[in-house]
Amino acid sequence: MLVRAGVGLLTEKGFSSTCVDDVLNATGISKGSFYYCFSSKEDFGQVLIDSYASYFNAKLDLWLTDKATPPLQRMLNFMQDARAGMMKYDFRRGCLIGNLGQEIDTLPDSFSGLLLTILKGWEHRVTDCLLAACGPHPTAAQRRLCTRLSRYFWIGWEGAVLRARMEHDPEPLDLYATFYLAQAAVELGIRPPAMANLHGSPVPPAPAQTVQAAK
Repeated sequence: MLVRAGVGLLTEKGFSSTCVDDVLNATGISKGSFYYCFSSKEDFGQVLIDSYASYFNAKLDLWLTDKATPPLQRMLNFMQDARAGMMKYDFRRGCLIGNLGQEIDTLPDSFSGLLLTILKGWEHRVTDCLLAACGPHPTAAQRRLCTRLSRYFWIGWEGAVLRARMEHDPEPLDLYATFYLAQAAVELGIRPPAMANLHGSPVPPAPAQTVQAAK
């Protein structure tokens, strides 16, 4: 309960603006019980980051490892799912890791390496997805290209998520998805996915898997 409430608060308010009392008020748990479980707010924050990373890694794996779907369509499906999640919460919540990145100068030193490790893990997942478009034996040049395209994706996507939150509108997500997928298709020498269904909800891969969103 504490972790679930904490993740929700941090995705909306950030670490610096969230105090322990906010979590206690949201859960009805006593301060003594909180400090029995966590030695400090920093300790609690590290647990929240790990919890969110596990949740988000599972979501990425759900969409990006679907071998029955072309790689760029997998990317589009992930972006559609993320778009739907932001709209579900009326754009109050974005990406916890991206949000914390904006607070990096005021966060505990222990958070910096943890956040970078998580982002690199996400980049590896997108790289592996894109490499599937290069055949069973990608060249060194193709590996370098997919690595750059993955890094480019996350740098731009986190910015689009931030802008969507600021504007309370999915248009920044749609704009970024359209241009990224078109450029990636050109770089990879493949056809881009159909963008007509950009606003739709993707169908989860079969066999059905569920990823419980952090609330």
